[in-house]
Amino acid sequence: MKDGITGIGFDFDHTLGIDNKLERIAFLRLLERVLADGGHALGTLDEESARIDEMLARQRAGTWSISVAVLRFVSERGVAPDGGYVDAYTEMCLKMVDEVVVPLPGAREVLAELRARGARVAMLTNGWNPLQTAKAKRVGFEGPILTSADLGVQKPDSRAFAALARTLEQQPGQVWYVGDDPAVDVAGALAAGMQAVWLDAERRSYPADLPPPTKRIGALAELLGNGIFSIVAK
Repeated sequence: MKDGITGIGFDFDHTLGIDNKLERIAFLRLLERVLADGGHALGTLDEESARIDEMLARQRAGTWSISVAVLRFVSERGVAPDGGYVDAYTEMCLKMVDEVVVPLPGAREVLAELRARGARVAMLTNGWNPLQTAKAKRVGFEGPILTSADLGVQKPDSRAFAALARTLEQQPGQVWYVGDDPAVDVAGALAAGMQAVWLDAERRSYPADLPPPTKRIGALAELLGNGIFSIVAK
């Protein structure tokens, strides 16, 4: 590759694909099983959805694993926790991937073109496996997939981005990271010494209190035509 661009990292959610609240839906379906097993709801459907979103936010923040989250969920609703619920939840999530995960416009084409150009790519995402791997496959991603659950740290922690650089076998300054979240993706990558591409598909205002991205794009297709990855040698 030219001009020092030798590694490309991608976020997943709202960067390569949208999961349409897949994990929340799976918890609501798990609630049906809990009720059938003699448990009880903690509120209305809207209240349950809000509780689930709060729980998932804490899980993504590293407070607990997805397995612990599931066991807390069933226990709080009056059912004795056991591994069967964890397996059931995981299976629900994986079965829904093809149904609800939607690639962002241009994702498959951009990824295929980068492969054709011999680009070295990897995914770094806050989440858990095997779900994130299934999401990546859904949008046509082929390459290493690093998740916060596997790493034990999450973005924007610089250790997560350091793991990405090691996976790409590049120095941080040679890696470009593409993501949609200014604080988690852009600021995190920049703090780790990487170049940062902000995918601003919704044309938002960039937070004034954060360092600006190296590049700003409105669609993934721009990666191949605006002087960023268009210089990746074929």
